[in-house]
Amino acid sequence: MDDVVLWRRLVAEALGSAFLAAVVIGSGIAAQQLSPGNVGLELLENAAATAAGLFAIILMFGPISGGHFNPVVSFVDAGFGGLRWRDAAAYAPVQVAGCIGGAVVANLMFSRAAISISTKPRSSGGHWLSEVVATLGLLLVIFALARSGRSRVAPAAVGAYIGAAYFFTSSTSFANPAITVGRMFSNSFAGIAPSSVPGFISAQIVGGLLGFGLIRVLYPGVTRAEAADIIFAHLRGATDPEKGGATQDSVPHPTTDQPRKS
Repeated sequence: MDDVVLWRRLVAEALGSAFLAAVVIGSGIAAQQLSPGNVGLELLENAAATAAGLFAIILMFGPISGGHFNPVVSFVDAGFGGLRWRDAAAYAPVQVAGCIGGAVVANLMFSRAAISISTKPRSSGGHWLSEVVATLGLLLVIFALARSGRSRVAPAAVGAYIGAAYFFTSSTSFANPAITVGRMFSNSFAGIAPSSVPGFISAQIVGGLLGFGLIRVLYPGVTRAEAADIIFAHLRGATDPEKGGATQDSVPHPTTDQPRKS
């Protein structure tokens, strides 16, 4: 991932985060309009659109930045050496800014005020526990696939996991501090009240720390190369002509082409 110049990766993370927020919030608004009063159906529509959209967005931007769109994922990746700490620190603000921008675009697409602060409270022990579990599970999915050489299926697996977690968690699985902040800017089905945001982000950080520890226990010896390939497999030196990289077809990729033993 380090072979792609940082500014290009930041643009990819910002755009990917914006698309993610637009998908989550926009599909929530559409669900409210299409199925008014039927919360179960609204949630199903929102979850299905988010799962499919996340899959596509990772495929769009993953070859450039890794397709994180999530500060917790970026910092855990840095903890395993797959991303420089300074790069993870640069990823976080553009992920947040992208999600805020995506929320604004989603509001405008449905002829709403560009910014409408959510009044939807999500503050309870069940919500916070859900965010710990959702974030922990997301990290396990991502790193299990990287450790076993199956990163190529990560876009589908991540989308499927988030779609499922909409239903098995009471919080509807935000699992991402950036999208949590972004969803604050839309008073709609997918919104979250500002007063609930600190609790969600704190729970997500706890989930991230637990995930980091469990990954080290379950998948000892995660290499830097494996960590660099989380979510979307990268070809070293193959992605950025500004750095004189080779073409993708000319660079072998043993960490994704051949399974590793745990």
